Amino acid sequence: MKPKVFVTRKLPEAIIQKLETSCQVKMWEEENLPIPYEVLEKEILEVDGLFCLLTENIDRALLEKAKRLKVISNMAVGYNNIDIDAAKDLGITVTNTPGVLTETTADLTFALLMATARRLIEASDYLKNGAWQTWSPMQLTGQDVFGATIGIIGMGRIGASLAKRARGFDMNILYYNRSRKLELEKELDIKYVEMDYLLKESDFVCIMTPYTKETKNLIAAKELRMMKETAILINTARGGIVNEADLYLALLEKQIWAAGLDVFGEEPIAKSHPLLSLNNVVALPHIGSASIQTRLKMANLAAENLLAALNNQMPKHVVV
Repeated sequence: MKPKVFVTRKLPEAIIQKLETSCQVKMWEEENLPIPYEVLEKEILEVDGLFCLLTENIDRALLEKAKRLKVISNMAVGYNNIDIDAAKDLGITVTNTPGVLTETTADLTFALLMATARRLIEASDYLKNGAWQTWSPMQLTGQDVFGATIGIIGMGRIGASLAKRARGFDMNILYYNRSRKLELEKELDIKYVEMDYLLKESDFVCIMTPYTKETKNLIAAKELRMMKETAILINTARGGIVNEADLYLALLEKQIWAAGLDVFGEEPIAKSHPLLSLNNVVALPHIGSASIQTRLKMANLAAENLLAALNNQMPKHVVV
């Protein structure tokens, strides 16, 4: 009998067909709404494999009910939505999809940096709302990017790819990481510095680190006060790395100049969230990897990971 698989979000037909070659597949059909926890709680009881997204909370209580579950394939690089310790205790394999979204996420990060620095969203709204009546010397002026100093917190794959883009703009590139990357320092002409120095000297602070216990609230009131008044904070990593209440106050009180955010502590972010009321915030709905080509690669890799584990083979990317 074919193993049973549950998919928590509607996928392209080609990916479903790939899974159906060797599995019985059931899928949550709502494309734009996350699966309710109570529905997932019911569906997970009788499946061997789970194909899920970051939006699903796969906690210990859920996993303890999944007596047949062998593998969780997360269509994402991150996996903080899954209780990894519980999965390990229960002998459930967890996989992810790193690598394939590196360049696309670096593209989006630099695009967000540019949009925030040059106030592109604000300027577009200004025009569309009929406010553009004349030209004036300081109207909608932003910050220069070319030749500025960028500080990258987290020099993994995406951080390194972001540094390559910054080189094209002749930027002075600082970075902070748990360990130095000596080869990358030579290859990309980047400089390792301590966190406090990076915050004080950077015109752009870009967060590229994973979300862990150690990085939760890594950027809060103390760190924001270290930054220049003209500095811009960019976060395309995970929302919980930045204390949003502290960031709101720093932006409101002009402690820093602006922020570009693709991720938030709770997603989807509420329309009433204070950060969304500020003109000096460019906010995006977590679209870092959202190119057609990359999302198809991610889905395909997640399917391959799932099938390998169900066939008692080693998946390409195992978390635990």
